[in-house]
Amino acid sequence: MLSPHVSHGFILFKTSFSKKHKVFRGKENINAMKCETVPGKKTTHHVKIYTLSTCGWCKKTKELLKGLDVAYEYVDVDTLTGNDYAEASEEVKKYNPYRTYPTIVIDHGKHVILGFKDKEIKEKLG
Repeated sequence: MLSPHVSHGFILFKTSFSKKHKVFRGKENINAMKCETVPGKKTTHHVKIYTLSTCGWCKKTKELLKGLDVAYEYVDVDTLTGNDYAEASEEVKKYNPYRTYPTIVIDHGKHVILGFKDKEIKEKLG
């Protein structure tokens, strides 16, 4: 069951799912779940964001990335079901144990930004 908590630019969801993270030939399997791709001219970094479809901070993050013309992938975690939801939840937990949204993963975890922090996002990707 989901339990939302709002705090300073991000939303925290606690879940009761437990599943091991999938690994394929030594690399994480990040394409197994439904993931949307947004094109952009800036493709220097791999950017994946975990969001909630109803989260205002998540929408601001998407708008900022689009405005910066950064290519990125996103997963609206709350729209997933079953194994996809469990897998996404575990991926978020890997980068962000508190599972707050948005969780922005840059270059497969080299940099992780929690919440909408426009200055930090612009610094890393702008």
